[in-house]
Amino acid sequence: MNKRALISVSKKDGIVVFAKKLNELGYEIISTGGTYNILKENDVNVVKVSDITGFPEIMDGRVKTLHPKIHGGILAIRENEEHLKALKENNIEPIDIVVINLYPFKETIKKENVTLEEAIENIDIGGPSMIRAAAKNYKYVTVLVDPADYNIVIDEIKEYSKTSYNTRFYLATKAFGHTAYYDSMIHSYFIDKNNIHFPETITFAYEKIQDLRYGENPHQKAAFYKNPLKAYGISDCEQLHGKELSFNNINDANAAIEILREFKEPAAVAVKHTNPCGVACSNNIYDAYIKVYESDPVSIFGGIVAFNRKLDVNTANELVKIFLEIVIAPDFDEEALEVLRKKKNLRILKLKDETYEEIDIKKVEGGILVQEKDIIDLYEDKLKVVTEKAPTKEQFKDLVFAFKVVKHVKSNAIVLAKDNATVGIGVGQVNRIWATEQAIKQAGDRAKGCVLASDAFFPFPDVVEAAAKAKIEAIIQPGGSQNDNLSIEAADKYNIAMIFTGIRHFKH
Repeated sequence: MNKRALISVSKKDGIVVFAKKLNELGYEIISTGGTYNILKENDVNVVKVSDITGFPEIMDGRVKTLHPKIHGGILAIRENEEHLKALKENNIEPIDIVVINLYPFKETIKKENVTLEEAIENIDIGGPSMIRAAAKNYKYVTVLVDPADYNIVIDEIKEYSKTSYNTRFYLATKAFGHTAYYDSMIHSYFIDKNNIHFPETITFAYEKIQDLRYGENPHQKAAFYKNPLKAYGISDCEQLHGKELSFNNINDANAAIEILREFKEPAAVAVKHTNPCGVACSNNIYDAYIKVYESDPVSIFGGIVAFNRKLDVNTANELVKIFLEIVIAPDFDEEALEVLRKKKNLRILKLKDETYEEIDIKKVEGGILVQEKDIIDLYEDKLKVVTEKAPTKEQFKDLVFAFKVVKHVKSNAIVLAKDNATVGIGVGQVNRIWATEQAIKQAGDRAKGCVLASDAFFPFPDVVEAAAKAKIEAIIQPGGSQNDNLSIEAADKYNIAMIFTGIRHFKH
């Protein structure tokens, strides 16, 4: 029997050279459409699929390879006498190599103003069928979906006259991943078009950006993947300088970017272990950064700092005074880059996209939790003053600012703020009073006259009492506890203004 390879690819990289090498090794090449044309034009000995099947391509090419002479040749078990008999009786020759990559569905739907009809026409049918058939029959058939594997196959055929079992098994595994990824993109696209938030079954198509040196700790292996259709935030950043990003770098940088999106005015954010250690807004990012640094000059060391405006040289000169892992901004002055690049290992990231993912996924043993992202707006006209004393105009601004920040602090969370800057942050405590005490201790004398934000309601008046001792003047919290009246009475007793938002911001 002749050795035969079926080639039909959308991505033509390296295909002519590969096909010529197969010809040299004695393989007959079968092909279709555009692939056939490019091989023929480059003097590859190639036969049309329609010449094999005896049936023309029809319906604008929708039907061309869905034929027993193709699928029989791929799926036949070479050691099964009944299969061999069926091949002979139906004049079907085996196909030993299948080389296919699929219609450019991803590239099509990423185009601006693409129509549903265009997207549907770029859903491959015959390609996945042949890939899956070849992968299923990997014991006898070599399936290739990635040009990076062409040389491996050629080298093995040259040395052994065929590919090894292990290589075929590996390539089959890769092939099933390829079709699953492709179908996941189609599923995601149709879910989006149907405005379905939580389908009965859910699939995710992600592609690897890079292998990481390790995970959260050196003994954990890790890799970084991105959504190929909607790359946001950290997955779409451009690294301009510095060492390769680590698992923790990526996780922390993501946290910084999410906080940054809360603010339209010039803002700076410092993050350590996914929690903010300083957040501030001002008329310019230099002043915002100074406020951030002063918020917690200890914790910022070794952290990440992010900005929502172009980074200027004056701010850069301040940043390089301490050790930082990463600096993030939407753009950089050339002078600022020169200053930052003097720090050899400092990672500099250019933030490209200000949009965000709409769903949040948390992994649990044996499953995932999927929810809408916590992106609810804080409408000022919905805020309710529940105490006899109302906050001043300046206090009101600080309360809104602090509530935006506390949303991004691990629960139980308390944020103290003044003049659009954090002065104390209580992070991830198992009870609210401990978070309050932590924030007050960090703030020290700066707690006097500041405001306090809580991510959830007060079950007891102890937080208000602690705030009063620290001379905090205003509080913002969701409200909704059965004991709200106790906290309101305590606030009135100590002449503290308090606002209820009706919005809880747990972050676990």
